[in-house]
Amino acid sequence: MSDLLERLRTGLPAEALITDPDVTASYAHDMASFCEAGTPAVVVLPRTVEQVQHVLRTATELRVPVVPQGARTGLSGAANASDGCIVLSLVKMDRILEISPVDRIAVVEPGVINAVLSCAVNEHGLYYPPDPSSWETCTIGGNIGTASGGLCCVKYGVTAEYVLGLDVVLADGRLLTTGRRTAKGVAGYDLTRLFVGSEGSLGIVVKAVLALKPQPPQQLVLAAEFPSAAAACDAVCRIMERGHTPSLLELMDRTTVRAVNELASMGLPETTEALLLCAFDTPDPAADLAAVGALCTEAGATEVVPADNPAESELLLQARRMSLTALETVKSATMIDDVCVPRSRLGAMLEGTAAIAERYDLTIGVCSHAGDGNTHPVVCFDHTDPDESRRARESFDAIMALGLELGGTITGEHGVGVLKKEWLARELGETGIELQRGIKAAFDPLGLLNPGKLF
Repeated sequence: MSDLLERLRTGLPAEALITDPDVTASYAHDMASFCEAGTPAVVVLPRTVEQVQHVLRTATELRVPVVPQGARTGLSGAANASDGCIVLSLVKMDRILEISPVDRIAVVEPGVINAVLSCAVNEHGLYYPPDPSSWETCTIGGNIGTASGGLCCVKYGVTAEYVLGLDVVLADGRLLTTGRRTAKGVAGYDLTRLFVGSEGSLGIVVKAVLALKPQPPQQLVLAAEFPSAAAACDAVCRIMERGHTPSLLELMDRTTVRAVNELASMGLPETTEALLLCAFDTPDPAADLAAVGALCTEAGATEVVPADNPAESELLLQARRMSLTALETVKSATMIDDVCVPRSRLGAMLEGTAAIAERYDLTIGVCSHAGDGNTHPVVCFDHTDPDESRRARESFDAIMALGLELGGTITGEHGVGVLKKEWLARELGETGIELQRGIKAAFDPLGLLNPGKLF
């Protein structure tokens, strides 16, 4: 320990090192439940690429594991510390280095907050679409590490589709530049995509070149109330089948709607079994909403309410953004699942989740990025009750098994981390895991980068 600190101090300012155990303990884990976390030896907060390189060289020389972190808003344990590790927190590397309206790119450090970047590019008439629910606090580096998504994925896609190039410090301290600044480029293997979603297990991202879009018109939102989740999912299928491209298509089940009303008195319809929110940012959003409203009515909607203006639209979206926070108030703890299924199986996923809730005698609310089939079943439980905690964990696994049975994946945007390691092996199979471990070994032969994650 003393040797590690002494070596680190040779290339770092004093304020970049945290050794107080009461403080380092606060860096031990992210927001996931049921994920083991160790005790870090030290927390390092670098401000430069050279400082990150120094940390990695030191770690390699002394064979000390390194756990990279952003804002720790993750939900899979991917940022959890291991015993004796260096926690490498990148939140101080928070500069927006460039915004180019001509090239439609932004160049940023990993600690830049998603919302800060969004506001900055908006001033140039540009738009950075990926918007995780934690967008006001999560970092771009963390978004890249977990390949995060958000509410707008149905039209604009996920983080991976906006990362053009990266600067990455490898395990031995070398600096690797991947990708490009150009609109096109196919030179060599796509190492950029390989790092996106790797959860810091292959290298430490210290700079990113991000693609931007022209800022779209303000969107208008429609809310449709349904007598069943199946009817709402039928409406989703009709909307997509008819060729519509909403900027947002979100679903909240009865449990979620009631939790939001309890938390914030939003005035959402208590009688609903499912609430569907659909938005368009097209030149004539009212016409698009009218067409979608008709499809919702055909699918059995009991009420369809299009917003008249952006202010009303934002109020409806605020209810959706509050969903996870509201469900956290139902019980003392939550487990947030992240299963993505084909859109055509979304109804079966919600129906099966309701059956799991009944089987395990638990409250499970579902909010979903319905437009891309990504569901977030939230298991609410009393963490002081051992039996209820056991049932919560078992129900969580049952939901993932259901997702795989329906042709889906165990994670659409939260990542694997510690929480879903066993399930990753089930999804990828023996050959898939063997090849992924081989890739890990090529980049990190000593296994020092974020050990114990993924597999």
